[in-house]
Amino acid sequence: MGESRIFGHTSKMIAKALDVSAKRHNLIAGNIANMDTIGYQPMDLDFNETLKRAMGEKEPDYLDKTHSKHLSSEDEKPFSMTGENVEDVDIHHLDSVNIDREMMKLTENNIKYRTTVELRLRKSKITNYAIDEGAK
Repeated sequence: MGESRIFGHTSKMIAKALDVSAKRHNLIAGNIANMDTIGYQPMDLDFNETLKRAMGEKEPDYLDKTHSKHLSSEDEKPFSMTGENVEDVDIHHLDSVNIDREMMKLTENNIKYRTTVELRLRKSKITNYAIDEGAK
């Protein structure tokens, strides 16, 4: 699509947000599926941080770095997923996945996904309206 005025930054961000949300849903569903697996460590990703990396946010030119690790690194992969270390879980027993916590995360992720889809639909309606009114 490129960087056009119609399909610009907003559409790209919506698409990336849907991708990140879908990946997070798969991780959470995997956690629930493996709740009876001995030694399984739940996986998750931070939605906001992952979306920022996926969008490839560029650092402003006017900021000065006093240390190389002060601002985000460009060598990070956009969809890096790591295990979640939880202190209240004993990984040697069957209770390594807290079903209540996973269902809460799943619900939160579902709300974000549905909201993003609604944003995409509204953006499409605005574009369609502009096209229809231009033909009159």
